[in-house]
Order: sequence, then C-alpha cells, then structure tokens
Amino acid sequence: MNEREEIIQLWFEMWLKQQDLGIDHIFTEDVIYTESWSPQYRSREAVKHWFEEWNTRGRVAVWDIKQFFHKENQTVAEWYFKNEMASGKTEEFDGISLVEWTAENQIKSLKEFGCNRSNYNPYESGDTPRFRDQQTNWF
Repeated sequence: MNEREEIIQLWFEMWLKQQDLGIDHIFTEDVIYTESWSPQYRSREAVKHWFEEWNTRGRVAVWDIKQFFHKENQTVAEWYFKNEMASGKTEEFDGISLVEWTAENQIKSLKEFGCNRSNYNPYESGDTPRFRDQQTNWF
C-alpha cells in the first residue's frame, strides 16, 4: 500500500475509533472538504470541529475501502459506509472520495460522492418506467 492510501485509511480509521489520530498532519491548513450531501468545510480547523462535534451525535460503524485509483496528484477511493446516530437512525451507502494532494502528500481537497444502495430496475415490468414512490436520498 502506498503512502497516500495509508493516509486515507488513517482518516477512515479515525472515524471508526472516534479519535483524532493526526488531522493536523494529513490535511493542509486551507483544505476544502465537501461531503456528498452538500456541507463544506473550508479549513483544517473546520474539519476538526466537524469531526469532534459529529462524533458526539453518532458513530461510524463501517467504512470499508473497496479500491483505490491514482492519477498524478489525485486519488479516488471507492468505499462502503454505515453510521449509527444517537437518535437511532442509521444510514448506509456506497461512495467515492476524490482526493487532491500537495507535493508533501497532504490532502488539500476532498470531495465525497454517494450512491444509494437501494437499487432497482424501473423497466423490470415493461417499457414504461415504474419509479418507487419514496423520498430520494441525494448524495
């Protein structure tokens, strides 16, 4: 595993352990971190605050990396994610993180993209699509 993969693994491990194991080392001071559902954190301090505050309300139960892709100063990590909130709500989805690196292998940009796991074929019953009558989760 290369250094960039180890850094991403460490970031996911921090969420699983609910501990800051090196946020100051893996993110640039001016990092831009965008979650799949729109929140954006525009500094390392904002990322730290989000991490600490979020972990008072829930926990990441699973964040498994399936594979990595690398090109120049970018890495894509494909993953499966599941959380459990203190309210009793759980969420799970597949996703990817698009990471942009500095020359020193610090994360300067991270964008998450999610994909709902509740998939179906709207054409299963014929040529006219039949969509589920449910609220759509946009990740």
